[in-house]
Amino acid sequence: MTDPSSERIAKRLSRAGVCSRREAERWIAAGRITIDGEKISEAGTLVTAASDIRVDGKPVAAPQATRLWRYHKPSGLLCTNRDPEGRYTIFDRLPKHLPRVMTVGRLDFDSEGLLLLTNDGGLARRLELPQTGWLRRYRVRMFGTPGEKEIAALQRGIVIDGMKYGAIETIVDSSKGSNAWLTVSLREGKNREIRKVFEHLGYPVSRLIRTAYGPFQLGKMDRGSVEEVPRRVLKDQVGIEISDENRRWQA
Repeated sequence: MTDPSSERIAKRLSRAGVCSRREAERWIAAGRITIDGEKISEAGTLVTAASDIRVDGKPVAAPQATRLWRYHKPSGLLCTNRDPEGRYTIFDRLPKHLPRVMTVGRLDFDSEGLLLLTNDGGLARRLELPQTGWLRRYRVRMFGTPGEKEIAALQRGIVIDGMKYGAIETIVDSSKGSNAWLTVSLREGKNREIRKVFEHLGYPVSRLIRTAYGPFQLGKMDRGSVEEVPRRVLKDQVGIEISDENRRWQA
């Protein structure tokens, strides 16, 4: 009978803040991980709280309590761990006292604003899913001002080069000269979706700031600053148990 507390080794390593699940798969293939003294070859291998897990012979600590941070990402930073072109990433700029974290979704190089960070890979994937129903809200500056028909078309969803984009709520906040500021909201996050959609309509985006991700707001955070979401808020908004020993999500 399977131990109800068991989980896949790749997931355990991710929850422990050691590496991502993808990295764990590579480490396993390289023979770097042992369980109870035996090298493993499958990322789906199950472990329990009693398992002796080691990476390069060093024991892996117990999983960390789930944590979530709000980060005001500046423009000009990538959301990847490293860049082959040598460009700076957010991980080059985050405070050194943070544990190993991963992003909840991404903001592209030129975009700025609210980016959620977590030490729990499972939580990151859960919050990225469109099924959460969470609205992602942006302040967007563009050249030109969309008309009523175009805004209505965005609300219905449009297809570009065979790619279906879901409903995009668009409000024109102000228009001056050749520029307009809009509030744009959507519930999915395809790669560079807002930029692609408005460029397709003939309105190139010159600035994009995420102001909200579900219940979490950018507010008046300074650019580059990081603030941890209080545990009680994490429990109320995401359904995370507060106990450090029981980090399971509530049903």
